[in-house]
Amino acid sequence: MMLRRLPTTSIALTATAVAGALALTACGGSSSAAGKGGNGKLNVVASFYPMEFLAEQIGGSHVKVTDLTAAGVEPHDLELKAKQVASIQSADLVVYLKGLQPSVDKAVEQGSAKHVVDATAASPLVDHHLDEGTQSQGGHDHTDAAGDPHIWLDPTRYTAVAKSVGAELAKADPDHAADYQKNTDALVTRLSALDQEFQAGLKDTKTKTFVTSHAAFGYLADHYGLNQIAINGVDPEAEPTPARLATIQKAAKDNGVTTIFFEALVSPDLAKTVAKDLNLKTAVLDPIEGVKDPSGNDYFSIMHQNLTNLQAALGAKS
Repeated sequence: MMLRRLPTTSIALTATAVAGALALTACGGSSSAAGKGGNGKLNVVASFYPMEFLAEQIGGSHVKVTDLTAAGVEPHDLELKAKQVASIQSADLVVYLKGLQPSVDKAVEQGSAKHVVDATAASPLVDHHLDEGTQSQGGHDHTDAAGDPHIWLDPTRYTAVAKSVGAELAKADPDHAADYQKNTDALVTRLSALDQEFQAGLKDTKTKTFVTSHAAFGYLADHYGLNQIAINGVDPEAEPTPARLATIQKAAKDNGVTTIFFEALVSPDLAKTVAKDLNLKTAVLDPIEGVKDPSGNDYFSIMHQNLTNLQAALGAKS
């Protein structure tokens, strides 16, 4: 992945938000929230859904988790408000993924949170060169190499991040360290079982190649021996060049591709157009960057649906 550069106006807005948050803290508006609040719970700030899910699963009843990215919102588009920056300043623990959301990176760097988990420290990013053959749109300029951020789509990498969250929660709240360890172990067991399901479910398929609108599945493809062909790069707002579209069409025909995947939080129009041109089906492959209805779905239910959809598209033998 390439780091998203904020437009000049966004940088100015972020700087204003940070300054405003610092002023609030200096006036005592948020510093009193540091440490356990009136509810006796640890204040945890998560940058987007995969980080929120870990904090809630491991923290359990001992934490109050605030997600900076609203449910159903594409996390790349997040611009922090002053109140959100202030929440980072006063948090007992911040859980984020460096390089995905520049405004969050800036707030964390300028913040004073005692406990911070950067997911990339637990699972270093890999550059899959996924922006090649696309043209950036909407003011996003991908000029700084960082790597593909979608580590949570490989359960083994997500496990490494989970362990880091559990360890940091124990440091922030030693009184409940045993509970955090127990919850971490339980989550790791579930992730291991999920990994085994993917291994078995994708072992014997007619093709190993799938086409998706958003290049979010590089780690998943690497781990399970698949070949991802992306219409867009990591930036879901990018547009493929004519040469890229021609390459995709040839690869789809050569590899017996039956389905063009699109994701839940981005318009499916481009994927449907490509599928129509090739007389192929479309289906959802969800990168789980955000969940529209957290009360009805979570990481595991969506990953199981992804497995089912991949099996159908790849011609998995039952």
